[in-house]
Amino acid sequence: MGRKEKNFRWEELSPDDRMKYEIAEELGLLEKVKREGWKSLSAKETGRIGGLMTRKKREMKRDDKDTDRGG
Repeated sequence: MGRKEKNFRWEELSPDDRMKYEIAEELGLLEKVKREGWKSLSAKETGRIGGLMTRKKREMKRDDKDTDRGG
């Protein structure tokens, strides 16, 4: 069932996928994902991960703009 997720290679993940796994770990969901796969998450859990990813991307984008402006 969760075989694909169980044997992933961290270095082969895209930056977005890395962020997704990191957030899942922060929320205490990483073991569930490794054991049962992403489909085992509830809509609420999935939405939480997506929302936090969006927030982090916005913050990174804002930080990049601030750095470009020298501030």
